[in-house]
Amino acid sequence: MNPLPSDIQGVLFDLDGTLLDSAPDLYAALVIQCAEEGVPPPPYAPVRELVSRGARAVLRHAFAGRGEPALESLVPRYLELYQDVMAQQTTAFDGIDDLLARIEAAGLRWGIVTNKAGFLTDELLGRIGWADRASAVVCGDTLAVKKPDPAPVLLACERAGISPAHCLFVGDDRRDVEAGAAAGLYTVAVSWGYLDGGDPHAWGADAVLDHPAALAALLQLQPVVA
Repeated sequence: MNPLPSDIQGVLFDLDGTLLDSAPDLYAALVIQCAEEGVPPPPYAPVRELVSRGARAVLRHAFAGRGEPALESLVPRYLELYQDVMAQQTTAFDGIDDLLARIEAAGLRWGIVTNKAGFLTDELLGRIGWADRASAVVCGDTLAVKKPDPAPVLLACERAGISPAHCLFVGDDRRDVEAGAAAGLYTVAVSWGYLDGGDPHAWGADAVLDHPAALAALLQLQPVVA
């Protein structure tokens, strides 16, 4: 683990697989679409592992025998189904609510950098009550590029008023570490997320943590008194 920078101003997070366990709803939408297409749904576990790669990866796994044009035609319906069920089973990972409360109580800012489409991100944050809490939200279609490009991370820093040299980027995917490092942030890989089948210890992050409480401890955040 590398030492933290001095004078931490804030923390940026990936969304799905880092803050929120959204895989149950993403899978529920896939099950409905498989039924519509007359195809047995794949098991949940491999779908959960790859949901960070987006809708096309999920559909490619479920409809492996179909060509790319056919898969592409399924994307709008899948997103429609997901929007219908979104936030029904999605929950914050254990310890995340406490972590965010501690960050806010310490006067730090936090934001989100996700590859999820903006219309889905905005609606999801509204449904779970986080819409007005994040200092910055940058989505997969906010810019012409997305993670692992560093531009979305730098934009989130700018919008949150945070210097990249005094900020952490936290994620459950190699692309998060690559984007954060290229933007000049201290990078944290988390093992509680989806991981896309990878080993977070192999991504070159400044720290690898197993629970949100470990991030609170790293930042020396005090408990929030009710």
